[in-house]
Amino acid sequence: MSKLLSFPNPVNEKAARVVAGGVVLIALLALLTGWLWLSAVLFAGFALRVASGPRFSPLGQLATRVIAPRLGEAKLVAGPPKRFAQTIGLVVTGGATLAWFGAGSALATEILLGLIVVAATLESVFAICLGCLAFGWLMRVGVIPEETCEACNNVAARYGTA
Repeated sequence: MSKLLSFPNPVNEKAARVVAGGVVLIALLALLTGWLWLSAVLFAGFALRVASGPRFSPLGQLATRVIAPRLGEAKLVAGPPKRFAQTIGLVVTGGATLAWFGAGSALATEILLGLIVVAATLESVFAICLGCLAFGWLMRVGVIPEETCEACNNVAARYGTA
């Protein structure tokens, strides 16, 4: 069971960027059409990816099996910061979903989905992962244990590409 609910390490950055692009498209669709119920779809996708990476996520499967392989050789990056970033997405889309279904607040839902659009666009277009940057900062200040940092910084050595 723990193998089934594990996050990959390393992660193909190209696939992560494709997933982020899909998140942007879904969030923009919600914002532009007023279909704010799509926040629940985004929330479910983030929950699936936090739990097991792309394994059970339709968007993750599309990215890793169909699109990313067509973008050339994989670019491997550490998995824990990407999982942390997915967790932030889970929290923000969870808030958007609660704002819409629980409080009926279109404004709060739109603001939270707007934050998702900004963060996911930075990841998909510019390879700037805000969650990964926060993860690194939390490691530097000692919130995330050093052994996690060592594992993240040593991906290339682990796979014989150092």
